[in-house]
Amino acid sequence: MNCVGHFSVRMILTMTIERTQPMTKNTLVIKRPHKWRFFRSGGFDQVQLKTGKDLLALEQLDQKLWAALSCPTRGLEMDHKTLDFLDNDKDGRIRVPEILAEVKWVGSVLKNPNDLTKGRTELPLAAINDETDEGKQLLASAKQILSNLGKADATVITADDTKDPAKIFAHTKFNGDGIITEDTTDDEQLKSVITDIMACLGSETDRSTVEGISAEKTEAFFTEIQAYSDWWQEAENDNSILPFAEKTVVAATIFNKVKVKIDDYFTRCKLAAFDERAATHLNCSEKEYEALAPQALSSSVAEIASLPLATIAAGQPLPLNEGLNPAWVEDITDFNNAVVTPTFGGAEKATLSESEWLTILEKFAPYEAWSGNKAGNTVEKLELARIREILAGTNKEKILALIEQDKALEAEANAIDSVDKLLHYYRDLFTLLNNFVSLRDFYTRQAPAVFQAGTLYLDGRSCELCVHVDDMTKHSTLANLSGTYLAYCTLTRKSSDETMTIAAAFTNGDSDNLMVGRNGLFYDRKGIDWDAHIVKIIEHPISIRQAFWAPYKRFARMISAQTEKMASSREKAMESKTATGVASGADGKAPPFDVAKFAGIFAAIGMAIGAIGTAIAAAAAGFLSLVWWQMPVAIVGLLLLISIPSVVLAWLKLRQRNLAPILDANGWAVNTRAKINIPFGAALTGTAELPKGAKTAKADPFAVKKKPWKSILFFIFLFAGTAFIWHKGYLDAGYDKGYFDPIKPIVEKVFPVAEPSGK
Repeated sequence: MNCVGHFSVRMILTMTIERTQPMTKNTLVIKRPHKWRFFRSGGFDQVQLKTGKDLLALEQLDQKLWAALSCPTRGLEMDHKTLDFLDNDKDGRIRVPEILAEVKWVGSVLKNPNDLTKGRTELPLAAINDETDEGKQLLASAKQILSNLGKADATVITADDTKDPAKIFAHTKFNGDGIITEDTTDDEQLKSVITDIMACLGSETDRSTVEGISAEKTEAFFTEIQAYSDWWQEAENDNSILPFAEKTVVAATIFNKVKVKIDDYFTRCKLAAFDERAATHLNCSEKEYEALAPQALSSSVAEIASLPLATIAAGQPLPLNEGLNPAWVEDITDFNNAVVTPTFGGAEKATLSESEWLTILEKFAPYEAWSGNKAGNTVEKLELARIREILAGTNKEKILALIEQDKALEAEANAIDSVDKLLHYYRDLFTLLNNFVSLRDFYTRQAPAVFQAGTLYLDGRSCELCVHVDDMTKHSTLANLSGTYLAYCTLTRKSSDETMTIAAAFTNGDSDNLMVGRNGLFYDRKGIDWDAHIVKIIEHPISIRQAFWAPYKRFARMISAQTEKMASSREKAMESKTATGVASGADGKAPPFDVAKFAGIFAAIGMAIGAIGTAIAAAAAGFLSLVWWQMPVAIVGLLLLISIPSVVLAWLKLRQRNLAPILDANGWAVNTRAKINIPFGAALTGTAELPKGAKTAKADPFAVKKKPWKSILFFIFLFAGTAFIWHKGYLDAGYDKGYFDPIKPIVEKVFPVAEPSGK
């Protein structure tokens, strides 16, 4: 069977299967390929998205035909929440698979996918597809949201209704996030425990933006307080751990403050006993006292505290009342009262021997070992009695039960997020697709594209192609390949500290008055005005008109620069001569008049005038020899001869202008060569024009008044040149050859001159 036969059989089979009703689960379904429509703009074919079927069939569209393959989630003029919903993997970029997945989802939860193409802010509840489980859940959640907001009778819902979760859950105890707050329960005991948990382990924010606790926090808290209670129980069961009963902790704190210093004292005394010469060096030296003498001393001075606790001597006990370092008197007194006296029978002691000190060390050893194994540090701020009170009841079970009750509503609460996503897609998705799958908004100019930041007004022009820029250096490197004249501007507002950077494309007019440092005004998409300041320029041809006049402007700039250079040089020479003349006049002798030099100057001037006159006369002679209708042709030809190379070069470059590098530099992956041709570029940059019907006064009170000296000077030079030519005999030679005789050619045609005989 040939190909036509195969095709016919396939079409018949397809139509038969599609029209057979009812369908069963095992029925073979063959989908017809979607018929796409394209429009051509920007030099490439772009898909036309008009119906819901177009959107749902995007998975059939060859990705080579997509205008872009990815774009960033920031730097676009679109609700950031919509872009974040599309960014499934949260990497800051939106790609084709993510768009296809979200289009498929939103198409499944709406009854009529054509609603997506309307871009409306209000979603009718009746538009939600309640024939699926997910659709039913979305509809129920939407109604619950409206009910919580006091709009139970509303038939539409908007993104403004879902943007503030605090309002939605303000009057509900449970919101499905697994976090409960003090307001979740009416039990004052449970409220107190919840407060203790947050005080010890911190809190978590629930959907209503109120601080609360989760199951994980609850489990961790009760584990900690149980460990802390068990740790104290160990001490309570072993008397050696708490030698001073309930006063042990205070005594241990005082003991630890002086332990190192007392150890230092007895060690020094042992060294003095080992070698009596060491005692002199182990006590304070004269130099140390000399250093302290000029200071304003008090017992809190650090230098005093670093001195030995008491005078060092072999076998000497530690004095507890007199002879102590002033910086340590208060701590040793507390140590004597809290530790020494209770340890040795309750009688106040005046000294402490080394053996008695070792006894105290042994007494505190079990306590130090126990305190080193402390558990439940995070809940230590609660008193032991409070901890055991919490453990005694069923607080843990009650709190976990409340959390489970909250989690039971997780599906309903999560559906609220889905409602919010649906509302954002309902409003924004079609707009994004027309700036991603195609660049319809940009090329049809029906609406600003999502990457257009606003409009820049500068130099009598309005630039509509302005894009946000984060890194100007990085952006300009790639954007230079666009072949577009770009001006990078910093934007500021005096009413705020906010700043931005944009790249504005100039695609009409010329670049004569565009330079770094110029100021303009920028209006963002919200209509807010910003002060714009050009900080960098990438130069490329702007228009054919600019290219046509460019050679003459360059020539004028060259003449101006050379004239300025010659004038500056002449001024320096005159200053030098003046200085020399003043120096000569100081001797009382005037410099001699140089006749030859003076004559040479005039001769040079005459030759220059003659040369100019010759050139003018030759050009004029050639021009006047033309027939009258040839004269304007010659002028136009001369202009074209000069301008055509510049125009052709600019035309070739303007044909290569490309939007893609400008967007790629911002993180896009543009999938086509999006040209900005000459007519479209002219539309992107508006130039100043007087309104239709406007009347202007021709008289300008400040116009430059014409003076005749320029004309007089011209005729003087022309006369001098003509005289020089006549003096040299060039005019006679010209008349002899018929260059300047307009009648001679006619006479020769009417009365031809006979050829000399013999030739």
